Amino acid sequence: MSCFLTNSSLGKKLVMSVSGAFLVLFILFHMSMNVTAIISPKGYNMICEFLGANWYALVGTAVLALGVLVHFIYALILTANNYKARGSQRYAVTVKEPGVSWASKNMLVLGFIVLVGMFLHLYNFWAKMQLVELMGEHANSLGFGPADGASLIAYTFSQWYYVVIYLVWFAALWFHLTHGVWSMFQTVGWANDTWYPRLKCLANVVATLIFLGFAAVVLVYFFCPCCLQ
Repeated sequence: MSCFLTNSSLGKKLVMSVSGAFLVLFILFHMSMNVTAIISPKGYNMICEFLGANWYALVGTAVLALGVLVHFIYALILTANNYKARGSQRYAVTVKEPGVSWASKNMLVLGFIVLVGMFLHLYNFWAKMQLVELMGEHANSLGFGPADGASLIAYTFSQWYYVVIYLVWFAALWFHLTHGVWSMFQTVGWANDTWYPRLKCLANVVATLIFLGFAAVVLVYFFCPCCLQ
């Protein structure tokens, strides 16, 4: 089984699909949690305190990091294999999808943008929340408590350049997901003439829902912080 997952092209794509599905589920959860910061900043902080540096949150963080690492490593391996076999044609699929052809040809580039954005996000939030709590500190470098995520969001997105950077990051994630969500179903053989339009629609809905949810938090905190008091 391990040889199939590491040596065969189908096995590698299966690992990409499974790890990708796991990451999509996490992103949906994370987006839903962030939207709470619009509805109730106090409720959002309660969620942050519930998670914090508790053992289950630490286990989840470790599993998430492993999922990202596996997904990215296999993306590099598949891209290298595709270059050897078909030149610059990447992530080849049996059904052509004109609507996301650019995304399908630039998945690795989009993945790099998403990864860089993730590291920036870790610096802006994880390092000032869970890491601070792990270090036993009662406040981060900005003076906020490790569970005061709402204040941290308000501070970060009061700065226009972070608003622009995050929106670009979300846009790259949207393109990545419009192809990635559909592609992971295609890998398991669901992309036939009947399921293709349904899966395309599902991929667009999931990607758009994630984009709108994350973008709403950024824009509301930037344009209307007084509404959140």
